[in-house]
Amino acid sequence: MILNWIKSLTQSRAFHPSWIVLAVLSIFGVAGVMALPALYEASNAAPPAALTPKMAAEMQTHKRPNFSPPQANTIPSGEFGDAVLLGRNIFKNTQVYAKSFVGNGLNCVNCHLDDGRKADSAPLWGAYVKYPAYREKNHKVNTYEERLAGCFRFSMNGTAPAADSKEMIALIAYSFWLAQGAPTGVDLAGRGYPKLESAALMPDAERGAAVFAANCVICHGAAGQGTKINGKYVFPPLWGKDSFNAGAGMANVSTAAAFIRANMPLGQGGTLVQQAAWDVAQYLNGHDRPPDPRLK
Repeated sequence: MILNWIKSLTQSRAFHPSWIVLAVLSIFGVAGVMALPALYEASNAAPPAALTPKMAAEMQTHKRPNFSPPQANTIPSGEFGDAVLLGRNIFKNTQVYAKSFVGNGLNCVNCHLDDGRKADSAPLWGAYVKYPAYREKNHKVNTYEERLAGCFRFSMNGTAPAADSKEMIALIAYSFWLAQGAPTGVDLAGRGYPKLESAALMPDAERGAAVFAANCVICHGAAGQGTKINGKYVFPPLWGKDSFNAGAGMANVSTAAAFIRANMPLGQGGTLVQQAAWDVAQYLNGHDRPPDPRLK
């Protein structure tokens, strides 16, 4: 029927309004055929291999995807597993496994709880997938190795292991292993420390001293000196020569407040009200500590 209609139009050789309809339908038909390959590819496109269906769904709803790192008992055997295990040991007991690079009494795990696994405590798996990245701290794009080097220089008040040292390679291997299966470049839920709302009142060291006496003294001592057993810190010093220096991230009141609110008192994170976290962070960072090495 349609072919007969078209034939009758062409035989008349006179302009007919139906020709316009025919032309439009032809254009749409050609466009539809040309679009088929693109539609086919789009319909068969898979999410990046590292994304689980749950992660992909969370990203589509504009939520930071959740991630769970592997358990320590799944560290593989062989040379790679040995490097991962060394990295974990360095992280847990930096004073023993990387002592020559440390200038205070801290271990990495003091700021990154549960061996660098705990969400909202700057876990290694959340940091590893976000590097290389630009950092305001040194105004350049940093590699993950440079980020770890900064921790040694500031938080540990020491010197960084060389990029090809067994210590640096082990820490990177441990971070890589913890982040296996996580999508790169994605802000995972639990990365860093949860950002706090601005304090309702200006952070106050006097109020912070009262918060410290009620919640922190039992572990960190009345003078913030930490607690030692057999000459080793089991709870870290919060100021003084054995604590982080003035260039560390934790020396910023906002960073310290976020960490405290999410994780302190130990095992009771989230129990302090936000104002208390701001106040006690102000109190802690009002004490003397080693200077920022960039200012020497």
